[in-house]
Parts: sequence; C-alpha cells; structure tokens
Amino acid sequence: MPHTPESLAALARGFMETRVFLTAAELDLFTLLADRPFSLAEAAEARGADPRGLAILLDSLAATGLLEKTDGCWRTPAALVPLLSAHGEKSLLPLALHSVNLWERWSRLTEVVAGSRPGEGDRDGWTRSFIGAMNVVAAPQADGIVAAVEPGSARRLLDVGGGPATYTLAFVRAVPGLRATLFDLPAVVELARERVVAAGLGDRVELVAGDLRTDAFPEGHDLAFVSAIIHMLGPVENVALFRKVHDALVPGGRIVIRDHVMSPDRTVPRSGALFAVNMLVGTEAGGTFTFEEIASWLVEAGFERPRLTRDGERMDALVEAFRA
Repeated sequence: MPHTPESLAALARGFMETRVFLTAAELDLFTLLADRPFSLAEAAEARGADPRGLAILLDSLAATGLLEKTDGCWRTPAALVPLLSAHGEKSLLPLALHSVNLWERWSRLTEVVAGSRPGEGDRDGWTRSFIGAMNVVAAPQADGIVAAVEPGSARRLLDVGGGPATYTLAFVRAVPGLRATLFDLPAVVELARERVVAAGLGDRVELVAGDLRTDAFPEGHDLAFVSAIIHMLGPVENVALFRKVHDALVPGGRIVIRDHVMSPDRTVPRSGALFAVNMLVGTEAGGTFTFEEIASWLVEAGFERPRLTRDGERMDALVEAFRA
C-alpha cells in the first residue's frame, strides 16, 4: 500500500512503544509483577528505580496492554506471564534482551552508512542473550526445517555454528541412530551443553569448540547444516567457509544452508532486506544474499548441483549442494 502522511508519522514514532517494552525487559518488570500486583513504592524498591520515572514507565506499559493497572498497582497479565516472565517455559524475554543489544547497534546506522565501523557485540551478557534469542526463534520451526531438509539416511551431522543446539537436537530426535557434531565458539558450546544435557542426548551429540573463521571442522560427516551463518560473512569468507565444510564431508555428502535467500533485486523477502541492515550495523561484510551468489560460492568451493529447495519469508529458505 502507498504511504500516507499518517502512515509516515506512525513510522517515525514506531520506536516509542518498542523502547518502552525493551526497558521493561531490561528491568525484568514482567517477572517481578508476574505473581501479584505491586504498588509504585514496592516496585521502585525492588528495582532500585526512580519513582517518577518508574511510574511513567509502568503507566505506559499499562496503556499498551503489557501490564494491568488496578487500584494504583500494576501486574503482568496472566496471559503474558508465560511469554515475558523469566520463568516462563516459552519466554520471549531472551529475544527482547537481544533486541536491546540490537537497539544500540541500530542507533549507529547513520554513522555506519556514513563510513564508521560497525559496533561489536561486546556488552556484558551479549552471548547468553543472543543464544537465548536464537533458541526462542528456532524452537517453533526446528522440526519443520529438519523435515524439509529430509535427512533420510544421514548418519553423521555437522551443525556449523550450532548455537543453542536447537537444530542439532531436532535432527537427532528425528533420525534414529544419527550422531551429531555441534561446532561453535567456546562460550557458546558451554551454553549448548546445558541444553544437550537437559535433553538427555549427550551420548549422541559431540560438542566441539572453535572459530568457524579460522579453525578446521571435524571430518567424516555426510550432512552439514549451516544455519543462519552466511549472513554474518562476506563473499570471500563464505567461500572459505564452504571449502572447510566441503573438507569435513565424505564423498557424496550434502551441505544444507538455512538463511534468507533474496530475490535478484534484493527487495524480497522484506524481512531479509531489513535484516541486511542489521548486518550492516553489526558486521564488517555481512548481508543477505541471492541464490545466484550462494550457488556461485558453493561451486567455487568445490560443491556440485546447488539448488534452492525451499523459499521462505522468515530466514527459513534452504539451499543444498553436494560434494563429488
């Protein structure tokens, strides 16, 4: 639909509700107010907050439906407790906290476009919030992605940059007898270990710490899953990555890439075009890429028969290729 003066004004103000929500997440207000209503004095004492500022924040949260206000006290709505409390089984709080980090990066977009270097993810707790957010995003779609990959008779899976092990665990649950290697940075591997142990699948998942930019991958796999990785890297780094994956596969082995795959004019999917901005402010050379680009890198790295097996709007497109 064409934009109107009203829609453009709404676009300019759209950050306001987002910022209120993220500040509430940072202060963990939804967890605090999950069990009972709190008065302003109680909430201010519990969070060490300025009463005037907290009152305005709480009222704005109530106005947007994120809190309930009754008799001068605020409480998290019962329906939102599982989603926003730190103790909710399907809590979106890690995703919100990761968005706080993205907020800081995106605030430098004008500077980066003007030529400044992108910011790094070095804030305290960044890794845990990022990995938690990745699990929140992946969990609802992991089984569907694994089914679309059609792992079939695969016996050894390499999950490159496997993060919270969400996909690793989905693969080993879906394929009896499949053993998996999850490769990621040391700090991430320790977070993945928590999930693998909790799932009771430690005997089928090997956790290997390393840097995918500089370290070789363990060999002998017949399926490699490269999920939400290539957007962090530029063309040269992606060719190098694919070469290392090629070396880690047995002859006839298959690589499957999950990521945004853009239309030739790079405007579809819309979410992929916006995600490219996220990579602009957060990486040196990352972005979102077309199938033609991805296929050319695979061929340069030694793979054959690259094919787009699934298109998608939510970073759920799949590209496969084979080692000769």
